[in-house]
Amino acid sequence: EVQLVESGGGLVQPGGSLRLSCAASGFTFRLAFMTWVRQAPGKGLEWVSSINNLRGIPTYADSVKGRFTLSTDNVKRTVYLQMNSLQPEDTAVYTCNANFRGIAYWGQGTQVTVSS
Repeated sequence: EVQLVESGGGLVQPGGSLRLSCAASGFTFRLAFMTWVRQAPGKGLEWVSSINNLRGIPTYADSVKGRFTLSTDNVKRTVYLQMNSLQPEDTAVYTCNANFRGIAYWGQGTQVTVSS
C-alpha cells in the first residue's frame, strides 16, 4: 500500500521558516517523481516544486524560487520542503504527490499558516 505522510506544518510569522516532510512507503522511492503542491483558501491547486528523484534536480515555481528548497533522502524515503522567508501569501495546505510508473499518489496535506 502506498502511503505519503506529510508533517511539519504550522503557524509561523512572516519572515519565518518551516520544513515540511513527506514520508513515503509502498513504492520505489528513488525512481519516483516527487512534487509539492499547495492550495490556498478559496484558490486552486498551485504547483510548488518537483524533483525527478532519479536525476535529483528540483524545479520551482517562480513564486517560491529562492525561498524554498526541495530535497530528498533516499534512505529515509522522505522528501522535504524547506521554506524560508515565508509570507502571508504562502498560507495554504501543502500536499505531497508521488508519480511512480504513471500512477499519482497523494498525501493528506499539512496546513501552513503565515500570520503575525
